[in-house]
Amino acid sequence: MSLSLSAEQPAVPDVADDGVWLECIECGETFAPFDDVRYTCDECGGLLEVRYADLPTFDDFEGHGVWRYAAALPFEAGVSIQEGATPLYEVPRLEDEIGIEALRIKHEGMNPTGSFKDRGMTVGVQVAKELGVGRLACASTGNTSAALAAYGTRGDMETLVLLPAGKVAAGKIAQASLHDARILEVDGNFDACLDIVQELAAKGEVYLLNSLNPFRLEGQKTIGLEILEGFLADYDTVPDRIVLPVGNAGNTSALYKAFRELVQAGELDEDDVPKLTGVQADGAAPMVEAIENDADEVRRWDDVETRATAIRIGNPVNAPKAIPGIRETGGTAVAVSDEEITDAQRALAREGIGVEPASAASVAGLRKLRASGVVDDDERVACLTTGHLLKDPDAAAAAGGDPEPVPADTDDILEHLQQ
Repeated sequence: MSLSLSAEQPAVPDVADDGVWLECIECGETFAPFDDVRYTCDECGGLLEVRYADLPTFDDFEGHGVWRYAAALPFEAGVSIQEGATPLYEVPRLEDEIGIEALRIKHEGMNPTGSFKDRGMTVGVQVAKELGVGRLACASTGNTSAALAAYGTRGDMETLVLLPAGKVAAGKIAQASLHDARILEVDGNFDACLDIVQELAAKGEVYLLNSLNPFRLEGQKTIGLEILEGFLADYDTVPDRIVLPVGNAGNTSALYKAFRELVQAGELDEDDVPKLTGVQADGAAPMVEAIENDADEVRRWDDVETRATAIRIGNPVNAPKAIPGIRETGGTAVAVSDEEITDAQRALAREGIGVEPASAASVAGLRKLRASGVVDDDERVACLTTGHLLKDPDAAAAAGGDPEPVPADTDDILEHLQQ
């Protein structure tokens, strides 16, 4: 199955269930969506995508939040905590500083558990209920575990999360714990955790809800649909470029799928699809390495390190979907330093937008690409910020100013303020 923008809508196979099926992106094999638990292709091991007999138009969207886009999803409704409909903020000072026509910040930290992962979980947990599985599981740098725990308990299902010991922000562990997940801290990095969860899933012990699960990405593609609708409402055009942090590359893959479906439905011209532009931290940049080297495969980085914990990932499992998305849309990928990320986090905070470090990578990347001339001054750009400031309060405190001790006396305080 070609992942090009010009690929035609596939014919409906016999295995389709109510017009929905799974298809391998490598060999084109098709599977019924809900007859068995399946994450990859039975024939070649390739990644799967969800396909639809009827592709939606903008006129089909109604309601609020993720499920406004039910016409583009496998179900009419899912296990929901009113996710989606996140703000698309104006940032006039940043817009002027970077020097582009328009800049908007799509703040996914305003979802129920504080990250974009809620969009995938509302669909993924509903699929788990459809399949009748008992225990949900994920590997996580933090946000996935919080979302899985919240949506799992909402769906009255057992949840298990594997986290790299000592590498997850306390705010995220607290969320998973309070939402009743069983938390296992693994002596290894995120990629080791994901390896184990995949092995548990292969043994039938858990239902995997990392972004390797194709249904997770269906919920996440609604980010792209909201961005397009927001720009169409405000500018009467779609953005020229969408810049987003890259960890496992699920959002890059999901947005590209949303745009391909709109092109196939005749709702979006191929030439108007936004340039998908990925940003990684210098210490965890395997996707950037692949794009810069014009490689078709990503080399796994076994040692990764960055203060942007949510993208501290060395083996992005969705790279086979994401790399075509970047290339086919005319986008690119760039790596930024931790210092550049923290500076962008402060700049967003001065606009009143509080994000965790990984989120600020998108703005740091845009700054870098604008300075190098890759981004033009007449571009309209959306930057995706993926998680709330309070996901990592320690990082926020380190990036902000220190409290100033003062006496409990008004005159002394006024004197202090004049210093």
